[in-house]
Amino acid sequence: MSVEDGPSPQNEPDDDPQPAGARGEDPASAAQTEGAPEAEEPAEPEAEAEEEILFADLALPSLDEIRSALDWAFEKEDAPAEYLDRCAEHAVIVQAANRRMNLTKIVEPKDIAAKHYLDCWRTTRLLPLLGRTVLDIGTGAGYPGIPVALSEPNAHVVLVDSTTKKAEFVGETIEKMVIPNAEALAIRAEEYLLRNKVDVALVRALSSVRENVRLLRKVRHSLHDLIMMKGPSWSREVRAGEREAERLGFRLDTVWEHELPGELGGRAVLVYRAPGSQGM
Repeated sequence: MSVEDGPSPQNEPDDDPQPAGARGEDPASAAQTEGAPEAEEPAEPEAEAEEEILFADLALPSLDEIRSALDWAFEKEDAPAEYLDRCAEHAVIVQAANRRMNLTKIVEPKDIAAKHYLDCWRTTRLLPLLGRTVLDIGTGAGYPGIPVALSEPNAHVVLVDSTTKKAEFVGETIEKMVIPNAEALAIRAEEYLLRNKVDVALVRALSSVRENVRLLRKVRHSLHDLIMMKGPSWSREVRAGEREAERLGFRLDTVWEHELPGELGGRAVLVYRAPGSQGM
């Protein structure tokens, strides 16, 4: 594992920030100064405010356009054609829903194929998920949970989001696509993990390394591995969050770096061993 200098840390994917309050964040996990007191209990979810729909009038890409883009993005991968078909089906559903609620800023077919689906696919190739329970924290439009569930049918994937309309959309999508090994819940990850244990927690497009481990500080014994999907700024995020991660018992075990095609940028998968896997 190497640590390199990169741009200043930001949420990941760097090019797909979802609207504020739309990623399933807990307001109590917002940036805090060192030594600040921790909240005793998570606050109740706030009422979901009306927001401007960013892509209400955008022309939708066709299923064929998405499928062709997936062929381009996955040219050097060993993904089955059936998997790409299912990803294309999901992408079309997401883009149609994106005209009535803000789910993603990634709307061009090649960007969708590489930044959403190839990124998730490669992550599943690096992690042993057979028979494991996976928690997708702040799933938004269903990323990475739905691509993960489609790639490994013998994993059980729970997709959670504190924004009710997004969790309901993901649940309806799972039902429409008939994905038996996935379920969606309108709940904060911390609340879910107070009552349930998981093998793997996945975090994508949520917050920094430091804030992600702080988010899970009270439930860190309920998971084995914490996987963060990051962009090229990962090394600075790791350094900035190192003290907090160590204090809470999260140990950085592995970093996998990879490049998306078409000069769409670098990605990294950070694997943290959580206290739940260390007998702490």
